[in-house]
Amino acid sequence: MPLTLPPPRRPGRYRIGMVCLGNICRSPVADVVLTALVADAGLAERVEVASCGTGPWHVGEPMDPRSAATLAAAGYDPSRHVAQQYDADWSERYDLLLAMDAQNLADLGGRGPRVALLRDADPVAAVAAVGGRDPEVPDPYYGGPTGFEEVLAMVERSCAAVVDLLPGVLAAPGVDGSGDAS
Repeated sequence: MPLTLPPPRRPGRYRIGMVCLGNICRSPVADVVLTALVADAGLAERVEVASCGTGPWHVGEPMDPRSAATLAAAGYDPSRHVAQQYDADWSERYDLLLAMDAQNLADLGGRGPRVALLRDADPVAAVAAVGGRDPEVPDPYYGGPTGFEEVLAMVERSCAAVVDLLPGVLAAPGVDGSGDAS
């Protein structure tokens, strides 16, 4: 299902939350990548990105060292991440929540106007979808380095597509009907 960005809650501003299970592998990678791409596009003053996990196991910890190493090898700065847990306030504070897999999506209450899978934005996801299943960012936690590299490639494609959509949604009226306030 192709990603469509919902209108901003606050005109001219946009908040995106990335969600996975423990907030140490996939969602922090997506957070770091999207934050960098948003900055490269000159949108850092208008777009905020954060990440969280649906479970409490890693709250307060840095990202998994394998995720951090994969990001660093690709030129990203993984050093600022501190794991946090999703709570219901996220659904009201963020314009869009992007889950990494079907279980994360279910934990968020399922698809909705402001909840989708990150790979809904991936231009090659339609090719990757098998048997009508939604395309997911697989959890690399129990695998080797190749899994982390594959996750980064999926995340980079998906996040680049999200950035391509942001100028249009930033120019759109907010949910209160007002125009761009930038």
